[in-house]
Amino acid sequence: MMRVLFVDDEQPVLDGLRVRMRALRDKWETAFAGSGPCAVEMMEERAFDVIVSDMRMPEMDGAQLLRIVSERWPQTVRIVLSGYSEIDQTVRLVPVAHQYLSKPCDLAALENIIGRCMALKGVLAQPELRSLVGQLRQLPPVPATYAKLQQAMAVESVSVRDVAAIVSRDTVIAAKLMQIVNSAFFRLPRRIDDIEQAVTYLGLVTVRNLVLSAEVFAKWPRANGTLPIDLECLQVHVLNVAAGAHALARDVPFAADAMLAAMLHDIGYWVLVQQRAEGLDAAVRLACAERLSLDEAERRVLGASHAEIGAYLLGLWGLPNTIVEAVAHHHRPRVVPQTGFDVLAAVSIANALAEPAESRAFPSLPVVHSEVDPEYLRSINAPFDWSHAARRVAEATS
Repeated sequence: MMRVLFVDDEQPVLDGLRVRMRALRDKWETAFAGSGPCAVEMMEERAFDVIVSDMRMPEMDGAQLLRIVSERWPQTVRIVLSGYSEIDQTVRLVPVAHQYLSKPCDLAALENIIGRCMALKGVLAQPELRSLVGQLRQLPPVPATYAKLQQAMAVESVSVRDVAAIVSRDTVIAAKLMQIVNSAFFRLPRRIDDIEQAVTYLGLVTVRNLVLSAEVFAKWPRANGTLPIDLECLQVHVLNVAAGAHALARDVPFAADAMLAAMLHDIGYWVLVQQRAEGLDAAVRLACAERLSLDEAERRVLGASHAEIGAYLLGLWGLPNTIVEAVAHHHRPRVVPQTGFDVLAAVSIANALAEPAESRAFPSLPVVHSEVDPEYLRSINAPFDWSHAARRVAEATS
């Protein structure tokens, strides 16, 4: 049974949660702590799958508590439940909270979010790798793009469109922005899947504060010459896949979702460079030695590939299932029952057709997309054949 720990310094709030949680007692084992230090003591005594903490508490606030949890119990899913959404508090929470909920929280919404987080174990089954992702607080944006964004945000007359265009050039910045804007802190009437809409809704002041905060983004890793991957070259591949996926889906309602999923499809590589560079290096060497696709070599070395690792992270951050599914299976779309052309298909096909740029990120590495071929398009009744798809992607990326 799943164990959930609720933390709030207001006893009436805890009492109310106790009453509401009775409806879920057949699914969850719940516990309640009146302070951050009390929560730490309880976690030292037993393991919890999820912690849901208030933000404003004396002695130790929610951000401080969740930072401790991320260090000592990285497998625990970390959720903030707060009645406040000031940007300075949000910036402090970005590195340590997976999801943000506002008070009062609907019980069905809370159950859905926690249930989805727990279901992610099916995406990334290895506890060690879930801990690896759980420890992660920051990822590094591409330096040139980040510098350009910083410069733009320093100009008073900068437009939303200009900022969105820069954000759209970087996987890490885009992912963080979409995580924040779609959090319940901002009480959106609907989900935002377009970067320009996200910048518009948050406002340039909020985006500026996020971009300039030292807590939100990590520094660029050691020189590419000592890394198993050229991340700047990989970012070029990501942009090509995003443009290609959008071109393939331009005639269907989910074009924006396809582009966003493609923009994030390789974020697992940023996680591996940050958290397990030596494992990625071993996978690259194995792929070269045995002529394997890199995702297969990653599974042999690490137990999972960048695809599952990236999908798990995005799922923890609350991105929708369609995005998580597309990221998790973009190399192996056939493992998912598909009855037609969808977001996963758009990303998988664009990724296969944009393959050369990915190869340049891993010099001398064989990159194989054996499942994504003309037969795959026929099996999902795609609205175009392979040659037509190739033309669309080529035109979008030229």
